[in-house]
Amino acid sequence: MRRLLLALILLSLMAGPAAAQLNPTQAQKLYEEAAAVVERGPAAPGQKDRLIPLMERLQSPRGWNHTADVYELLQFVRAHQAMLHALPATKATEELDSIAARLDSHLRGLLAAVERRVRNPDRDNLARYAPANDKLPPPASGEQRVLFLGDSITDGWKLAEYFLDKPYVNRGISGQITGEMLGRMKADVLNLKPAAMVVLAGTNDLARGVAVEVIENNLSMIGDLARANDIKPIFASILPVSDYARDRPAQTPQRPPEKIREINAWLQSYCKAKGFEYLDYFPALADEKGLLKAELADDGLHPNAAGYKVMAPLAQAVIDKVLAPPPAPPRRRR
Repeated sequence: MRRLLLALILLSLMAGPAAAQLNPTQAQKLYEEAAAVVERGPAAPGQKDRLIPLMERLQSPRGWNHTADVYELLQFVRAHQAMLHALPATKATEELDSIAARLDSHLRGLLAAVERRVRNPDRDNLARYAPANDKLPPPASGEQRVLFLGDSITDGWKLAEYFLDKPYVNRGISGQITGEMLGRMKADVLNLKPAAMVVLAGTNDLARGVAVEVIENNLSMIGDLARANDIKPIFASILPVSDYARDRPAQTPQRPPEKIREINAWLQSYCKAKGFEYLDYFPALADEKGLLKAELADDGLHPNAAGYKVMAPLAQAVIDKVLAPPPAPPRRRR
């Protein structure tokens, strides 16, 4: 691991051709070209077997830009370059040289993007909703504003279509993890004075390899901040995922179902201990295998219109429970 990290750092600092990071579609095409050439060429015993899990990782939803895996694929290609260059030049040699050059350029672009993210002064993407927050007036008298905090599953949820005439505010940001949501709690939640907040988060943490303990810690702090500011938190279960979608990367390798169930069990216990409401989407979205029903998502991860149609009444029922006025005290008999 140390050697790999050192190699990545050295590669990022070496002088070379201009970096050109590819988009996901272009990158996947290049990876497939590289794998096909490697499979056709000579290889050391067991080398091609290592290519299979590597390609599975690269073809996962967020795997296309994992620098360590791209670097490993480049090393496969370079090893075959060395073998072919020991032989008379052929069209295959030229093809492999072209792939190696493009893969090297793409990797440099990925490393440059990592550098930009590390140095980004707005890591939590507070700028995303800053103009909308400035324009949003304080809740009107008697208004029960509800804020939805989350990642792309929330970001893509057109709340106005599923919750008609409700003062619901969407503050989802695609790709975010719980730590980034925690970082924008003040700007995107507390300052907007909602009566309640629906939190749906954690799936991206799993995809990025964030430890379960860290996810739980971040969600705990989100709940504590909400309660301290008189906001009633509602924590939603992480949605199931599946690998049913055709021509789409598998979801379960990056988001293991057992990890999803582990965090959901913790969330349920946490809400019970804190007196928060737990919004359990999971049973309604999962099939008999515990995977996201094929008809409710087009990619095995993000709900489609049918998926959101299942989720909306579940969310509304819990919101109604949280915002219901407290029961009147019993009248004393005279």
